[in-house]
Amino acid sequence: MKEISCKLLVIGAGPGGYVCAIRAGQLGIDTVIVEFGKPGGTCLNVGCIPSKALIHAAEEFEKISHMAGGKSPLGISIAIPSIDLETTIAWKDGIVSRLNSGVASLLKKAGVKTVHGWAKFRDGKTVEVETETGTQVVRAETVVIATGSASVELPSLPFGGPVISSTEALGLSEVPERLAVVGGGYIGLELGIAFAKMGAKVTVVEALPRVLAQYDAELIRPVVKRLTELGIEVLVNAKAKGLSTKRDALLVETATGKNGKIVADRILITVGRKPVIEDWGLEQIDLDMAGKFIRIDDQCRTSMRGIFAIGDVTGEPMLAHRAMAQGEMVAEIVAGHKRSWDKRCIPAICFTDPELVTAGLSPEEAKGLGGEIKVGLFPFAANGRAMTKMGEDGFVRVVARADNHLVLGIQAVGQGVSELSTAFGLALEMGARLEDIAGTIHAHPTQGEGFQEAALKALGHALHV
Repeated sequence: MKEISCKLLVIGAGPGGYVCAIRAGQLGIDTVIVEFGKPGGTCLNVGCIPSKALIHAAEEFEKISHMAGGKSPLGISIAIPSIDLETTIAWKDGIVSRLNSGVASLLKKAGVKTVHGWAKFRDGKTVEVETETGTQVVRAETVVIATGSASVELPSLPFGGPVISSTEALGLSEVPERLAVVGGGYIGLELGIAFAKMGAKVTVVEALPRVLAQYDAELIRPVVKRLTELGIEVLVNAKAKGLSTKRDALLVETATGKNGKIVADRILITVGRKPVIEDWGLEQIDLDMAGKFIRIDDQCRTSMRGIFAIGDVTGEPMLAHRAMAQGEMVAEIVAGHKRSWDKRCIPAICFTDPELVTAGLSPEEAKGLGGEIKVGLFPFAANGRAMTKMGEDGFVRVVARADNHLVLGIQAVGQGVSELSTAFGLALEMGARLEDIAGTIHAHPTQGEGFQEAALKALGHALHV
Protein backbone atom coordinates (compact mmCIF):
# COMPACT_ATOMS: atom_id res chain seq x y z
CA MET A 1 0.00 0.00 0.00
CA LYS A 2 1.03 3.59 -0.56
CA GLU A 3 2.22 5.37 2.58
CA ILE A 4 0.08 8.14 3.99
CA SER A 5 1.68 11.30 5.35
CA CYS A 6 -0.20 13.82 7.47
CA LYS A 7 0.32 16.56 10.01
CA LEU A 8 -1.81 14.92 12.72
CA LEU A 9 -2.51 11.26 13.40
CA VAL A 10 -5.13 10.32 15.98
CA ILE A 11 -5.15 6.73 17.22
CA GLY A 12 -8.62 5.83 18.44
CA ALA A 13 -12.01 7.24 17.42
CA GLY A 14 -13.66 7.34 20.82
CA PRO A 15 -15.06 10.60 22.27
CA GLY A 16 -11.61 12.10 22.77
CA GLY A 17 -10.14 10.93 19.49
CA TYR A 18 -12.98 11.83 17.17
CA VAL A 19 -13.47 15.27 18.76
CA CYS A 20 -9.74 15.93 18.42
CA ALA A 21 -9.80 14.90 14.76
CA ILE A 22 -12.95 16.90 13.93
CA ARG A 23 -11.60 20.05 15.57
CA ALA A 24 -8.23 19.61 13.85
CA GLY A 25 -9.98 19.24 10.52
CA GLN A 26 -12.01 22.39 11.17
CA LEU A 27 -8.75 24.22 11.80
CA GLY A 28 -7.34 23.12 8.44
CA ILE A 29 -4.95 20.50 9.79
CA ASP A 30 -4.29 17.50 7.55
CA THR A 31 -5.60 14.75 9.85
CA VAL A 32 -5.83 10.96 9.80
CA ILE A 33 -7.71 8.93 12.40
CA VAL A 34 -7.23 5.19 12.93
CA GLU A 35 -9.92 3.04 14.52
CA PHE A 36 -10.22 -0.74 14.77
CA GLY A 37 -13.92 -0.82 15.64
CA LYS A 38 -16.84 1.48 14.97
CA PRO A 39 -16.49 5.24 15.47
CA GLY A 40 -17.52 6.47 18.90
CA GLY A 41 -15.43 4.10 20.98
CA THR A 42 -16.60 2.41 24.18
CA CYS A 43 -18.86 5.31 25.16
CA LEU A 44 -21.03 5.32 22.08
CA ASN A 45 -20.97 1.61 21.26
CA VAL A 46 -20.88 -0.34 24.53
CA GLY A 47 -20.87 2.25 27.30
CA CYS A 48 -22.52 5.59 27.98
CA ILE A 49 -25.15 5.64 25.24
CA PRO A 50 -26.40 2.03 25.17
CA SER A 51 -26.41 1.78 28.97
CA LYS A 52 -28.56 4.89 29.28
CA ALA A 53 -30.94 3.49 26.67
CA LEU A 54 -31.29 0.30 28.71
CA ILE A 55 -31.70 2.28 31.93
CA HIS A 56 -34.46 4.36 30.35
CA ALA A 57 -36.29 1.26 29.12
CA ALA A 58 -36.05 -0.25 32.61
CA GLU A 59 -37.40 2.94 34.18
CA GLU A 60 -40.38 3.00 31.81
CA PHE A 61 -41.12 -0.67 32.46
CA GLU A 62 -41.02 -0.16 36.22
CA LYS A 63 -43.33 2.85 35.99
CA ILE A 64 -46.03 0.99 34.15
CA SER A 65 -45.54 -2.11 36.31
CA HIS A 66 -46.60 -0.04 39.32
CA MET A 67 -49.79 0.92 37.47
CA ALA A 68 -50.90 -2.70 37.12
CA GLY A 69 -53.88 -3.55 39.29
CA GLY A 70 -54.95 0.04 39.82
CA LYS A 71 -52.48 0.73 42.64
CA SER A 72 -50.93 3.87 41.14
CA PRO A 73 -51.51 7.07 43.13
CA LEU A 74 -51.91 8.80 39.76
CA GLY A 75 -55.12 6.92 39.21
CA ILE A 76 -53.79 5.08 36.16
CA SER A 77 -54.61 1.40 35.82
CA ILE A 78 -53.29 -1.05 33.21
CA ALA A 79 -52.92 -4.76 32.64
CA ILE A 80 -49.77 -6.53 33.85
CA PRO A 81 -46.98 -5.50 31.42
CA SER A 82 -44.21 -7.62 29.94
CA ILE A 83 -40.87 -6.78 28.38
CA ASP A 84 -39.24 -8.22 25.26
CA LEU A 85 -35.58 -7.48 25.89
CA GLU A 86 -34.58 -8.52 22.38
CA THR A 87 -36.76 -5.72 20.98
CA THR A 88 -35.37 -3.30 23.57
CA ILE A 89 -31.81 -4.16 22.55
CA ALA A 90 -32.70 -3.69 18.87
CA TRP A 91 -34.02 -0.19 19.70
CA LYS A 92 -30.80 0.55 21.59
CA ASP A 93 -28.71 -0.72 18.68
CA GLY A 94 -30.62 1.57 16.33
CA ILE A 95 -29.64 4.59 18.41
CA VAL A 96 -25.99 3.48 18.45
CA SER A 97 -26.04 2.94 14.68
CA ARG A 98 -27.42 6.43 14.04
CA LEU A 99 -24.74 7.97 16.23
CA ASN A 100 -22.01 5.86 14.56
CA SER A 101 -23.08 7.23 11.21
CA GLY A 102 -23.23 10.73 12.64
CA VAL A 103 -19.64 10.61 13.89
CA ALA A 104 -18.41 9.18 10.58
CA SER A 105 -20.21 11.96 8.72
CA LEU A 106 -18.76 14.65 10.96
CA LEU A 107 -15.23 13.31 10.43
CA LYS A 108 -15.76 13.31 6.66
CA LYS A 109 -17.25 16.81 6.76
CA ALA A 110 -14.15 18.05 8.61
CA GLY A 111 -11.90 16.53 5.95
CA VAL A 112 -10.48 13.82 8.20
CA LYS A 113 -9.26 10.62 6.55
CA THR A 114 -10.33 7.49 8.42
CA VAL A 115 -8.26 4.31 8.31
CA HIS A 116 -9.95 1.17 9.67
CA GLY A 117 -7.58 -1.18 11.42
CA TRP A 118 -5.26 -1.72 14.39
CA ALA A 119 -2.37 0.74 14.68
CA LYS A 120 1.09 -0.21 15.96
CA PHE A 121 3.97 2.21 16.44
CA ARG A 122 7.04 1.64 14.33
CA ASP A 123 8.62 4.75 15.84
CA GLY A 124 7.42 8.06 17.31
CA LYS A 125 6.32 9.38 13.92
CA THR A 126 5.20 6.23 12.13
CA VAL A 127 2.54 3.59 12.66
CA GLU A 128 1.59 0.46 10.78
CA VAL A 129 -2.12 -0.22 10.50
CA GLU A 130 -3.33 -3.75 9.91
CA THR A 131 -6.37 -3.30 7.67
CA GLU A 132 -8.59 -5.81 5.90
CA THR A 133 -6.61 -5.30 2.68
CA GLY A 134 -3.10 -5.27 4.11
CA THR A 135 -0.68 -3.09 6.04
CA GLN A 136 -1.07 0.68 5.77
CA VAL A 137 1.86 2.85 6.91
CA VAL A 138 1.00 6.31 8.24
CA ARG A 139 3.62 8.96 8.93
CA ALA A 140 2.71 12.04 10.96
CA GLU A 141 4.32 15.15 12.41
CA THR A 142 2.20 14.82 15.56
CA VAL A 143 0.45 11.81 17.08
CA VAL A 144 -2.42 11.73 19.58
CA ILE A 145 -2.95 8.51 21.53
CA ALA A 146 -6.63 8.06 22.38
CA THR A 147 -6.90 4.31 22.79
CA GLY A 148 -9.32 4.40 25.73
CA SER A 149 -9.94 1.72 28.33
CA ALA A 150 -11.37 -1.78 28.74
CA SER A 151 -13.16 -3.72 31.45
CA VAL A 152 -10.95 -5.25 34.14
CA GLU A 153 -11.09 -9.05 34.26
CA LEU A 154 -10.76 -10.94 37.55
CA PRO A 155 -8.27 -13.85 37.44
CA SER A 156 -10.71 -16.03 39.40
CA LEU A 157 -13.63 -15.05 37.14
CA PRO A 158 -12.39 -14.75 33.54
CA PHE A 159 -14.94 -13.57 30.99
CA GLY A 160 -16.81 -16.33 29.21
CA GLY A 161 -19.94 -18.42 29.68
CA PRO A 162 -22.04 -17.00 32.52
CA VAL A 163 -19.33 -14.47 33.44
CA ILE A 164 -19.86 -11.25 31.48
CA SER A 165 -18.64 -7.67 31.28
CA SER A 166 -20.83 -4.62 30.80
CA THR A 167 -20.41 -5.08 27.03
CA GLU A 168 -22.18 -8.46 27.04
CA ALA A 169 -24.74 -7.22 29.58
CA LEU A 170 -25.83 -4.56 27.10
CA GLY A 171 -26.45 -7.20 24.43
CA LEU A 172 -28.45 -9.84 26.34
CA SER A 173 -31.52 -11.12 24.52
CA GLU A 174 -33.46 -11.88 27.70
CA VAL A 175 -33.55 -10.66 31.29
CA PRO A 176 -31.59 -13.02 33.58
CA GLU A 177 -33.73 -14.56 36.29
CA ARG A 178 -30.85 -14.16 38.74
CA LEU A 179 -27.99 -11.72 38.27
CA ALA A 180 -24.90 -11.43 40.47
CA VAL A 181 -22.97 -8.17 40.14
CA VAL A 182 -19.35 -8.15 41.30
CA GLY A 183 -18.42 -4.56 42.08
CA GLY A 184 -20.63 -1.92 43.66
CA GLY A 185 -19.33 1.08 41.74
CA TYR A 186 -21.34 3.20 39.33
CA ILE A 187 -21.31 0.72 36.42
CA GLY A 188 -22.39 -2.20 38.57
CA LEU A 189 -25.20 -0.32 40.28
CA GLU A 190 -26.45 1.38 37.10
CA LEU A 191 -26.85 -1.96 35.34
CA GLY A 192 -27.88 -3.87 38.46
CA ILE A 193 -30.72 -1.43 39.12
CA ALA A 194 -31.83 -1.55 35.48
CA PHE A 195 -32.05 -5.36 35.43
CA ALA A 196 -33.79 -5.40 38.82
CA LYS A 197 -36.46 -3.08 37.42
CA MET A 198 -36.92 -5.46 34.50
CA GLY A 199 -37.54 -8.38 36.86
CA ALA A 200 -34.14 -9.91 37.66
CA LYS A 201 -33.24 -10.96 41.19
CA VAL A 202 -30.02 -9.00 41.69
CA THR A 203 -27.26 -9.47 44.25
CA VAL A 204 -24.33 -7.04 44.46
CA VAL A 205 -20.99 -8.17 45.89
CA GLU A 206 -18.70 -5.33 47.01
CA ALA A 207 -15.28 -5.81 48.65
CA LEU A 208 -15.33 -2.38 50.34
CA PRO A 209 -17.41 -1.43 53.39
CA ARG A 210 -20.05 0.28 51.21
CA VAL A 211 -21.16 0.69 47.62
CA LEU A 212 -20.33 3.81 45.59
CA ALA A 213 -17.31 4.36 47.83
CA GLN A 214 -16.13 7.36 45.79
CA TYR A 215 -19.12 9.36 47.06
CA ASP A 216 -19.77 10.49 50.63
CA ALA A 217 -22.24 8.58 52.78
CA GLU A 218 -24.81 11.39 52.90
CA LEU A 219 -24.97 11.57 49.12
CA ILE A 220 -25.49 7.85 48.51
CA ARG A 221 -28.06 7.31 51.28
CA PRO A 222 -31.09 7.74 48.96
CA VAL A 223 -29.53 5.28 46.48
CA VAL A 224 -28.95 2.66 49.18
CA LYS A 225 -32.56 3.10 50.30
CA ARG A 226 -33.73 2.55 46.72
CA LEU A 227 -31.65 -0.62 46.38
CA THR A 228 -33.60 -2.08 49.28
CA GLU A 229 -36.93 -1.03 47.78
CA LEU A 230 -36.01 -2.78 44.53
CA GLY A 231 -35.16 -5.98 46.38
CA ILE A 232 -31.47 -5.81 45.49
CA GLU A 233 -29.34 -7.67 48.02
CA VAL A 234 -26.02 -5.97 48.76
CA LEU A 235 -23.11 -7.83 50.34
CA VAL A 236 -20.35 -5.47 51.49
CA ASN A 237 -16.91 -6.46 52.78
CA ALA A 238 -17.39 -9.54 50.61
CA LYS A 239 -15.03 -11.09 48.07
CA ALA A 240 -15.89 -12.95 44.88
CA LYS A 241 -13.84 -16.15 44.81
CA GLY A 242 -14.86 -17.88 41.59
CA LEU A 243 -17.48 -20.07 39.95
CA SER A 244 -19.10 -23.16 41.41
CA THR A 245 -18.28 -26.52 39.87
CA LYS A 246 -21.55 -26.51 37.92
CA ARG A 247 -20.90 -22.89 36.83
CA ASP A 248 -24.35 -21.90 38.06
CA ALA A 249 -23.32 -19.92 41.12
CA LEU A 250 -20.83 -17.33 42.34
CA LEU A 251 -18.63 -18.36 45.26
CA VAL A 252 -18.08 -15.60 47.79
CA GLU A 253 -16.33 -14.98 51.09
CA THR A 254 -18.64 -12.95 53.31
CA ALA A 255 -17.79 -10.16 55.76
CA THR A 256 -17.61 -12.73 58.57
CA GLY A 257 -15.06 -14.83 56.69
CA LYS A 258 -17.52 -17.58 55.82
CA ASN A 259 -17.82 -19.08 52.36
CA GLY A 260 -21.11 -18.63 50.57
CA LYS A 261 -22.77 -19.27 47.24
CA ILE A 262 -24.97 -16.98 45.12
CA VAL A 263 -26.96 -18.87 42.51
CA ALA A 264 -26.93 -16.83 39.31
CA ASP A 265 -27.67 -17.20 35.61
CA ARG A 266 -25.24 -14.39 34.79
CA ILE A 267 -22.33 -12.93 36.75
CA LEU A 268 -21.57 -9.35 35.76
CA ILE A 269 -18.02 -8.17 36.55
CA THR A 270 -17.76 -4.42 37.11
CA VAL A 271 -14.61 -3.95 39.17
CA GLY A 272 -13.15 -1.12 37.13
CA ARG A 273 -11.54 -0.27 33.83
CA LYS A 274 -7.91 -0.36 32.65
CA PRO A 275 -6.13 1.68 29.96
CA VAL A 276 -5.64 0.03 26.58
CA ILE A 277 -1.86 0.27 26.35
CA GLU A 278 -1.02 -3.17 24.99
CA ASP A 279 -0.55 -4.41 21.41
CA TRP A 280 -0.06 -1.00 19.81
CA GLY A 281 3.76 -0.94 19.97
CA LEU A 282 4.39 0.90 23.24
CA GLU A 283 7.78 -0.79 23.41
CA GLN A 284 8.81 1.04 20.23
CA ILE A 285 8.45 4.47 21.81
CA ASP A 286 9.72 5.90 25.09
CA LEU A 287 6.86 7.25 27.16
CA ASP A 288 6.91 7.95 30.89
CA MET A 289 4.10 6.24 32.75
CA ALA A 290 2.10 7.24 35.81
CA GLY A 291 1.43 3.79 37.19
CA LYS A 292 -0.52 1.97 34.49
CA PHE A 293 -1.45 5.20 32.70
CA ILE A 294 0.46 7.42 30.27
CA ARG A 295 1.90 10.44 32.06
CA ILE A 296 0.86 13.81 30.60
CA ASP A 297 1.29 17.48 31.48
CA ASP A 298 -1.41 20.16 31.62
CA GLN A 299 -1.48 20.28 27.82
CA CYS A 300 -1.74 16.49 27.40
CA ARG A 301 1.85 16.25 26.14
CA THR A 302 3.65 13.00 26.89
CA SER A 303 7.34 12.70 27.69
CA MET A 304 8.09 12.22 23.98
CA ARG A 305 8.08 15.27 21.71
CA GLY A 306 5.28 15.29 19.18
CA ILE A 307 3.13 12.73 21.01
CA PHE A 308 0.02 13.67 23.00
CA ALA A 309 -2.30 11.39 24.97
CA ILE A 310 -5.91 12.03 25.93
CA GLY A 311 -8.84 10.31 27.62
CA ASP A 312 -8.98 7.12 29.68
CA VAL A 313 -5.46 6.05 28.72
CA THR A 314 -4.19 9.01 30.80
CA GLY A 315 -6.02 8.11 34.03
CA GLU A 316 -8.89 9.29 36.17
CA PRO A 317 -11.45 10.58 35.87
CA MET A 318 -12.37 8.22 33.07
CA LEU A 319 -15.16 10.33 31.62
CA ALA A 320 -16.12 10.89 28.00
CA HIS A 321 -16.56 14.63 28.44
CA ARG A 322 -13.06 14.90 29.95
CA ALA A 323 -11.65 13.15 26.88
CA MET A 324 -13.64 15.43 24.57
CA ALA A 325 -12.35 18.57 26.28
CA GLN A 326 -8.78 17.27 26.09
CA GLY A 327 -9.18 16.35 22.43
CA GLU A 328 -10.46 19.78 21.46
CA MET A 329 -7.63 21.46 23.38
CA VAL A 330 -4.91 19.31 21.78
CA ALA A 331 -6.22 20.02 18.27
CA GLU A 332 -6.01 23.75 18.95
CA ILE A 333 -2.50 23.42 20.40
CA VAL A 334 -1.38 21.58 17.26
CA ALA A 335 -2.92 24.43 15.24
CA GLY A 336 -0.75 26.90 17.14
CA HIS A 337 -3.33 28.24 19.58
CA LYS A 338 -2.48 28.96 23.21
CA ARG A 339 -4.43 26.45 25.28
CA SER A 340 -4.01 24.65 28.59
CA TRP A 341 -5.94 22.01 30.50
CA ASP A 342 -7.88 23.29 33.52
CA LYS A 343 -9.77 20.54 35.26
CA ARG A 344 -11.19 22.75 37.99
CA CYS A 345 -14.57 21.25 37.41
CA ILE A 346 -15.39 18.03 35.58
CA PRO A 347 -18.93 17.07 36.58
CA ALA A 348 -19.44 13.36 37.17
CA ILE A 349 -22.81 11.63 36.97
CA CYS A 350 -23.93 8.26 38.26
CA PHE A 351 -27.12 7.17 36.51
CA THR A 352 -28.46 5.12 39.38
CA ASP A 353 -31.96 5.56 40.78
CA PRO A 354 -31.92 8.21 42.07
CA GLU A 355 -29.15 9.86 40.02
CA LEU A 356 -26.00 11.34 41.52
CA VAL A 357 -24.11 14.44 40.36
CA THR A 358 -20.84 15.79 41.74
CA ALA A 359 -18.97 18.88 40.60
CA GLY A 360 -15.94 20.32 42.36
CA LEU A 361 -15.15 19.51 45.99
CA SER A 362 -17.17 17.56 48.52
CA PRO A 363 -17.52 19.02 52.05
CA GLU A 364 -14.69 16.80 53.33
CA GLU A 365 -12.40 17.71 50.43
CA ALA A 366 -13.13 21.41 50.96
CA LYS A 367 -12.32 21.11 54.67
CA GLY A 368 -9.03 19.52 53.73
CA LEU A 369 -7.94 22.79 52.10
CA GLY A 370 -7.96 24.49 55.48
CA GLY A 371 -10.19 27.33 56.54
CA GLU A 372 -13.88 27.33 57.35
CA ILE A 373 -16.57 26.36 54.89
CA LYS A 374 -20.31 26.86 54.53
CA VAL A 375 -22.61 24.05 53.40
CA GLY A 376 -26.17 24.54 52.23
CA LEU A 377 -28.46 21.56 51.64
CA PHE A 378 -31.97 21.74 50.20
CA PRO A 379 -34.14 18.57 50.19
CA PHE A 380 -36.33 17.72 47.21
CA ALA A 381 -39.06 16.82 49.72
CA ALA A 382 -39.64 20.59 49.88
CA ASN A 383 -39.60 21.08 46.09
CA GLY A 384 -42.95 21.29 44.30
CA ARG A 385 -41.69 19.95 40.98
CA ALA A 386 -40.09 16.93 42.65
CA MET A 387 -43.39 16.21 44.38
CA THR A 388 -45.33 16.28 41.12
CA LYS A 389 -42.81 13.85 39.60
CA MET A 390 -43.05 11.49 42.59
CA GLY A 391 -39.34 12.02 43.17
CA GLU A 392 -39.01 13.56 46.62
CA ASP A 393 -35.94 11.60 47.76
CA GLY A 394 -32.64 13.48 47.53
CA PHE A 395 -31.25 16.98 47.74
CA VAL A 396 -28.96 19.65 46.29
CA ARG A 397 -25.88 20.60 48.32
CA VAL A 398 -23.58 23.59 47.86
CA VAL A 399 -20.12 23.89 49.44
CA ALA A 400 -18.44 27.30 49.71
CA ARG A 401 -15.67 29.13 51.54
CA ALA A 402 -16.93 30.85 54.67
CA ASP A 403 -14.84 34.01 54.25
CA ASN A 404 -15.69 35.09 50.70
CA HIS A 405 -18.50 32.64 49.81
CA LEU A 406 -16.66 31.29 46.73
CA VAL A 407 -18.41 28.10 45.67
CA LEU A 408 -16.05 25.11 45.82
CA GLY A 409 -18.37 22.23 45.07
CA ILE A 410 -21.94 21.26 44.25
CA GLN A 411 -23.56 17.85 44.65
CA ALA A 412 -27.05 16.48 44.08
CA VAL A 413 -28.91 13.21 44.39
CA GLY A 414 -32.41 12.82 43.05
CA GLN A 415 -34.64 11.98 40.14
CA GLY A 416 -33.29 13.51 36.91
CA VAL A 417 -30.55 15.57 38.58
CA SER A 418 -28.12 14.66 35.80
CA GLU A 419 -29.61 17.56 33.85
CA LEU A 420 -28.48 19.98 36.59
CA SER A 421 -24.82 19.10 35.99
CA THR A 422 -24.40 21.82 33.36
CA ALA A 423 -25.54 24.54 35.75
CA PHE A 424 -23.25 23.18 38.46
CA GLY A 425 -20.22 23.09 36.14
CA LEU A 426 -20.92 26.56 34.78
CA ALA A 427 -21.17 28.06 38.28
CA LEU A 428 -17.81 26.59 39.30
CA GLU A 429 -16.02 27.48 36.06
CA MET A 430 -17.20 31.10 36.30
CA GLY A 431 -16.10 31.42 39.92
CA ALA A 432 -19.61 31.91 41.30
CA ARG A 433 -20.19 32.94 44.90
CA LEU A 434 -23.20 31.98 46.96
CA GLU A 435 -24.74 35.38 46.29
CA ASP A 436 -24.48 34.84 42.52
CA ILE A 437 -26.49 31.61 42.67
CA ALA A 438 -28.95 32.94 45.25
CA GLY A 439 -29.47 36.12 43.22
CA THR A 440 -30.14 34.30 39.95
CA ILE A 441 -33.86 33.93 39.26
CA HIS A 442 -34.61 30.22 38.87
CA ALA A 443 -37.75 29.19 36.99
CA HIS A 444 -40.64 27.78 39.00
CA PRO A 445 -41.64 25.01 39.28
CA THR A 446 -38.37 23.21 38.55
CA GLN A 447 -35.95 21.01 40.44
CA GLY A 448 -33.31 23.60 39.59
CA GLU A 449 -34.85 25.80 42.28
CA GLY A 450 -33.18 23.48 44.73
CA PHE A 451 -29.83 24.87 43.56
CA GLN A 452 -30.85 28.41 44.45
CA GLU A 453 -32.36 27.29 47.74
CA ALA A 454 -29.19 25.42 48.72
CA ALA A 455 -27.18 28.62 48.19
CA LEU A 456 -29.73 30.58 50.23
CA LYS A 457 -29.48 27.94 52.98
CA ALA A 458 -25.68 28.34 53.09
CA LEU A 459 -26.21 32.11 53.45
CA GLY A 460 -28.58 31.49 56.32
CA HIS A 461 -31.90 32.48 54.80
CA ALA A 462 -33.47 29.66 52.80
CA LEU A 463 -37.04 30.52 51.81
CA HIS A 464 -38.75 27.16 51.41
CA VAL A 465 -37.31 24.97 54.14
